[in-house]
Amino acid sequence: MRFHLGDILSITTGRVVSPDRIGGIYNILNFMTGDDLFTHQLPRASDECRPALLAQHPDLAAVEPPADFDDEEHVWRWLAEQSAVYGETRDVLPLTPSDQTVIDPIAELRMIRPDIPIINVETGGAS
Repeated sequence: MRFHLGDILSITTGRVVSPDRIGGIYNILNFMTGDDLFTHQLPRASDECRPALLAQHPDLAAVEPPADFDDEEHVWRWLAEQSAVYGETRDVLPLTPSDQTVIDPIAELRMIRPDIPIINVETGGAS
């Protein structure tokens, strides 16, 4: 599947430079993991997807965003410069099953924040 360079660089650099912002990050990570990730799962999924993206696109390993962006316009200007060099979109392959960890989102939340209260809601079936 094709993704914008900014989506890919958001994962490989750890900086949000996706034109779709967090939506672009969800899209690429959900595609690569074959999951429907929750917010608290994004860091783990990014860590799992980063090596695969760099293996698919080794030339992107050299791309580093500035330490600080002046403002949002600076982000888009920098991304446009990168797109001129590396192309605006690229094909991305999903992770292989051996490259990913599938964790129930509630179990993962409990691993991250064992102190957080989780309320189970039972929904009644159709009568």
